Amino acid sequence: MSSAFRIGPRSIGPGQPCFLVAELSANHLGDLERAKDIVRASAEAGADAMKLQTYTPDTITLDCEGETFRIGPGTPWAGRGLHEIYGEAMTPWEWHAELFDLSRELGMVPFSSPFDPSAVAFLESLDVPAHKIASFELVDTGLIEQCARTGKPLIMSTGMSTREEIETALQAARGAGATDICLLKCTSAYPSPTDALDLRTIPALAREFGVLVGLSDHTLSPEVVIAAVTLGACVVERHVTLKRSDGGPDGGFSMEPDEFAHMVKSVRLTETALGRERFEPTEAERSTLAFRRSLFVVEDVKAGERLTERNVRSVRPGNGLPPKHLPQVLGQVAKRDAKRGTPLSWDLIDAAPVGE
Repeated sequence: MSSAFRIGPRSIGPGQPCFLVAELSANHLGDLERAKDIVRASAEAGADAMKLQTYTPDTITLDCEGETFRIGPGTPWAGRGLHEIYGEAMTPWEWHAELFDLSRELGMVPFSSPFDPSAVAFLESLDVPAHKIASFELVDTGLIEQCARTGKPLIMSTGMSTREEIETALQAARGAGATDICLLKCTSAYPSPTDALDLRTIPALAREFGVLVGLSDHTLSPEVVIAAVTLGACVVERHVTLKRSDGGPDGGFSMEPDEFAHMVKSVRLTETALGRERFEPTEAERSTLAFRRSLFVVEDVKAGERLTERNVRSVRPGNGLPPKHLPQVLGQVAKRDAKRGTPLSWDLIDAAPVGE
């Protein structure tokens, strides 16, 4: 896996807290004040970043009739025209600066997904710290190259993609100068069924492509995110809305603020539990070391009496010799009287321990 890099003030990578991104998407429902409320709610819920989407219906598709430009079954938008749905879902470009400023004031890192060259140029004018490539744009090597030439970190979703398509996207990014790249495992179904997530792909992406990895998730399950973090996700992206019942193109697969907050708490607890690789007692265990098994006199022993399995055993607590020494102890002679319950020590035995 590649080394950590920075997005704004945040360090992203192994050993760092997972970078938790709240995505506004279409959940503003055409209302700037609602968009601001989502930004505020995301910050309060613990999001590290706020992500927008930067396009217009004319930069992402064509205003054409016919089935080719109509969304088919199997999605929340079935039957609607592409131009129509993107016109409803777009975040007006004149809102971006205000939403970015508010995000920064609230301690979040603001950035966006550009969908065409004009969006890249616009976002650069707002000095975004990173660019996000959506799953559907991963095959657009020209767009990837333009984002890469900015010198900013790239986060790229991999929904629907083959290994070859991911490799082609990475070649385009690296060929245009990108060095800081994170691939997000993504299932481009809305909402995503859990049996289609294949989260084991997360460490495979890191292993095969040598980049940081994460998850763009469209389920409503915090457990999915916890699993992703356990598998090495450095970035997690989730859609956020105020209430799913408010509707909108993306509302049905978006988290409400209290759900996002629960996810954040669960992720931070998981990170604490993951800790580090350790082969020694933890500080929390030091007080319990005394209760390990050790060798004790279990029947009264007289000086000169041989130690046998009848009068010496391994029991709790841990005040006596470690149980590994029992074979050395058996058959030796007690130097002095020892009552039942006496922890066995070398100074009770009339023989020098071998190798001690």
